[in-house]
Amino acid sequence: MSKAKIRMAMVGGGDGAFIGAIHRIAARLDGMIELVAGAFSSDANKCKATGELLGLDSSRCYDSYQTLFTEEAKLPADERIDFVAIVTPNHLHFPVAKMALEHGFHVLSDKPATLTLAEAEQLQSIIAKQQVLYGLTHTYTGYPMVKEAKHRVKAGELGIIRKVIVEYTQGWLAHSEDEGSKQASWRLDTSKSGISCCMGDIGVHAANLAEYVSDLEITELCADLNHVVEGRALDDDGTVLLRFNNGCKGVLLASQVAIGDENNLRLRIYGDKASLEWSQLEPNSLWLRGHNQAATLLRAGVGELHPDTQNALRTPAGHPEGYLEAFANIYRNFAAQIHAFKQGDNATNFAFDVPGIKDAVRGMAFIEHVVASSKQDTKWHKLQIG
Repeated sequence: MSKAKIRMAMVGGGDGAFIGAIHRIAARLDGMIELVAGAFSSDANKCKATGELLGLDSSRCYDSYQTLFTEEAKLPADERIDFVAIVTPNHLHFPVAKMALEHGFHVLSDKPATLTLAEAEQLQSIIAKQQVLYGLTHTYTGYPMVKEAKHRVKAGELGIIRKVIVEYTQGWLAHSEDEGSKQASWRLDTSKSGISCCMGDIGVHAANLAEYVSDLEITELCADLNHVVEGRALDDDGTVLLRFNNGCKGVLLASQVAIGDENNLRLRIYGDKASLEWSQLEPNSLWLRGHNQAATLLRAGVGELHPDTQNALRTPAGHPEGYLEAFANIYRNFAAQIHAFKQGDNATNFAFDVPGIKDAVRGMAFIEHVVASSKQDTKWHKLQIG
């Protein structure tokens, strides 16, 4: 007998919100999740209009997230929502997640989890007390060949990790005239984005990817953030030197003013036996290179791959597994966690690979320490010559 669909609500994602549509596509791709309610906009008319376009019952299109949670909690257990997807600007992530968790609803949130590290730690405490599930959409962990890279590292094929280099460059904010879009305006607004634009938006993705694949943790950093376009209050470019818990060092480069780049996310990990390289621009490919050996190109769907990689694949070899599928893998795995939770299992112990509250806390710690480090001048040493 097939499992009942997991019932989802969405906060944010109304008209003009690009990422909300991506979330909805991902959520329904595997047929495990049904969108049944939402507070898509603070404007009641826009919320109703969005719900109507999505074919929802108008009585479950709420004019605020507060009303959403209080009213849904009144419904019978087999009707109310199971979880909420949070797709708002950053400043609303914490209050929405907090209220959802306190009402017993699971949460799947866009990153970064909160505006501050203290808020992320508060969520961590609430989750521990409420015994509810929390996921974070670090989408790039959902790519099949990223999972393959992770398992190759874990299996020891690279040996001892010596160097990690991760880059995430975009060019969409290269000029001041690029700031007019809805997506740009809130990211550059300190009241909505937080203390960082570039590092908070894409640098944190790069840091998460580096830790996910390397199976290491960043323990120290040295950052240099830039405000390249004149007049901006938040960073649009930056470089971070990294130290990991095994003693190796790395570099993280993130930029939103790299003209010509779209979503150029690239990871390279070097061990004492071999290295690997993955790029989002060629997501079906994973390069492995040994010392004084011919390079090996691993392709999605071809040959013997780890079971987690195979599980993340949906299409035959030669058909690209892209961003939507990676997003959908997170939604599918989160739905699997909820099914296990309903059956009384400890879902956090299951191999349903979803970034969680630990990643949320580490992400906020990364952002805050990068910004603090960049403000310190003592790390720079002038060359004294002659």
